[in-house]
Amino acid sequence: MPEGPEVETEKLRETIDEEHEHGKESFLKQIALTTAFFAAFAAISALRAGATINEALMLRTEAARLQAQASDQWSFYQAKGIKAAIDEASRTSWLAMGKTPPAEYGDRKNRYAAEQKEIEAKAREKEKERDEKIVESEHLLHRHHGFAYAVAIFQVSIALGAVAALTRSRPVWVGSLALGLGGIALVAWTFLR
Repeated sequence: MPEGPEVETEKLRETIDEEHEHGKESFLKQIALTTAFFAAFAAISALRAGATINEALMLRTEAARLQAQASDQWSFYQAKGIKAAIDEASRTSWLAMGKTPPAEYGDRKNRYAAEQKEIEAKAREKEKERDEKIVESEHLLHRHHGFAYAVAIFQVSIALGAVAALTRSRPVWVGSLALGLGGIALVAWTFLR
């Protein structure tokens, strides 16, 4: 009986191994590309998180400055009230002695009352500006948290990508992709709100 065609199994085995390695290489390239993509988004998110927290802190500082100015105005308001009370006490002393008080007491009382109204308006305006700065700061803090959470999600996604590359595990890579896409969605939502 004639011998059948002899197939060189060694050459076939090498070809199969090369194709297998090429498939592994392709998978590793996919992991590397997605990981780099998520790393870029993480960097952008980290920059935005830093910028928003800095801006929020600047607004809080501005709000503290406005609060100090409002407090100064309220101190001026109280000082005018005290001066008016002193003049009223002096005027009352004149009346208690049965004498007519000098007109300057009444004039100053009216002037102090008018000044108090102006001072009160300035103090209330400073408080209104302070409140606006605080509201804007709160909004930026919420945005900061969105970006910071996205950075954390991207970091976990990148770590899973590294694990997937080391273990050549597609399920782990799919988990990395899912987290990375979730991070992108969070960044987009944070930008839009």
